[in-house]
Amino acid sequence: MRHTILSLALALLSAPTLAALDIEPLARTCNGCHGVGGVSVAAPIPSIGGLPKAYLKRVMKQWKYGERTSITMDRIVKGFSDDQIDALAEYFARQPWVPTPQPAAEAVLAKGKAAAGDTCRDCHGLTGNDPDVDAPLLNGQWAQYLELELMKYRSNEFKMPHRKMKKAARDMKPDDVSAAARYYGAQGK
Repeated sequence: MRHTILSLALALLSAPTLAALDIEPLARTCNGCHGVGGVSVAAPIPSIGGLPKAYLKRVMKQWKYGERTSITMDRIVKGFSDDQIDALAEYFARQPWVPTPQPAAEAVLAKGKAAAGDTCRDCHGLTGNDPDVDAPLLNGQWAQYLELELMKYRSNEFKMPHRKMKKAARDMKPDDVSAAARYYGAQGK
């Protein structure tokens, strides 16, 4: 019994904890592309501050383990431990979501709203600010980024493991993809 308690105490003391990780320096490296606090200032780099922790953790681990395609992120996160990924997800989820509404023509907004209402509303909400528990916010996200992601979901060339997203994106008409992305990109709070 004494040996078991001692072994358990040593295991707990030697295991890295999220509190013990100094995540600030690692988070600052993310700021180089995603902006301070995860608020991107340039398309097509997405804002990540304020996105759900479960979503951020899932996507980063999908890149790390080769389950999801990315031009750069899969190479970057391969060097992170799972504990670092968990801590980064927690850090960026605590940041505020800051939409960057982008202008779009009224006809595009109307077409995008119709496409979003038909295809995206159930998971992301009609304006992108009322998503399911672990779905990302879309309101004020860079439209160019959203369109690129939708195109990846529509293609067989990219690993995109979210089956419901794949089906939804593939069910969209090609010209609705851009309109929906611009519609969500134009939304504020």
